[in-house]
Amino acid sequence: MGEQVAMAEDSELTLLDALPVPAMVIGADERVRRINQHAQTLIGMDCTGWHYITALRQPGLLDAVEACLRDGGHRRARFLGSDGARDTTWDVTLTGAVLPSGRAVVLTYQDVTAVEEAGQMRREFIANVSHELRTPLTALLGFVETLRGPARDDAAARDRFLDIMEKEAGRMHRLVEDLLSLSRVEDQERNRPRTAVDVAGVVEGALESLRPMAAERGMTIAWQPPGRRVRVAGDAAQLAQVVTNLVENAIKYGRADSTIDLTLSDPAHETSLRQTGLRLSVTDAGEGIPVHHIARLTERFYRVDSHRSREIGGTGLGLAIVKHIVNRHRGRLRVSSELGQGSTFTVILPAMAPEDAG
Repeated sequence: MGEQVAMAEDSELTLLDALPVPAMVIGADERVRRINQHAQTLIGMDCTGWHYITALRQPGLLDAVEACLRDGGHRRARFLGSDGARDTTWDVTLTGAVLPSGRAVVLTYQDVTAVEEAGQMRREFIANVSHELRTPLTALLGFVETLRGPARDDAAARDRFLDIMEKEAGRMHRLVEDLLSLSRVEDQERNRPRTAVDVAGVVEGALESLRPMAAERGMTIAWQPPGRRVRVAGDAAQLAQVVTNLVENAIKYGRADSTIDLTLSDPAHETSLRQTGLRLSVTDAGEGIPVHHIARLTERFYRVDSHRSREIGGTGLGLAIVKHIVNRHRGRLRVSSELGQGSTFTVILPAMAPEDAG
């Protein structure tokens, strides 16, 4: 009779192996009765026969197991793991069950790492936007209070404060515009553009508004177009935004009275794209970027020099926008820099075949 009970129980437990998620069963003797392959991979070993405290180790989950063994109820808990490259978070559902040998607890694990990361990104985004808006808003409120009080009849102070208020309001306006632009780009990122775009024409159009800005700092833009017309499947307005953001950064962070080199290559095989592509490169003569900053340049609100960036009107979103536009066009963004020698930002885009480009 006992042998038949054991066989029936083993048959029930075998069903765990068919589940597509990590799962395990802890028996009334507080030992792991069964653990499927997914759970073994998650925990890092086959802990069949181990006491659940030794197998699981995480206090919140241990408390939930103890409670379920006691009353046969349902519980939820978290399990923190690692896939070797990053930490992972798992939502564990604990369900009381009755096996032929007595009460047991079934644990099933659901990976919620992506949800947790999205939540963390949202919290960081809100904190960053709040921080970026707080400073100009505080300044504006302070100047309004001063203009209504001590500086009410001081014309010189009033003009000076109004200039600063205009600057701070402009800073908030740029931030809002960049946030809206980033939101639009992210919404469209999965939809690859199909329209044939003359990249050189886009660059030349953007340069019309950028050259006066460069001239104010005594800078020149040396534009080197390709030997022949090249086209990509793209969104002309977004590609113009890429050119504008990269060249504006070169103007803002390059040395005064220097030259910005802007080049567009002829189509050639690009290993990173595994197809024919072209390169749009913007090189400045600035101070350069320390190597440990380069990997984070396209993060939202990330700045190499926060104080200087705010002083020259940077929002910390320009390169994030560039990255998402380049991703939408199935391209690559490369950054190289040497301290004291300047930086080069290169956008690699898939080129259209002549028959597709028309």
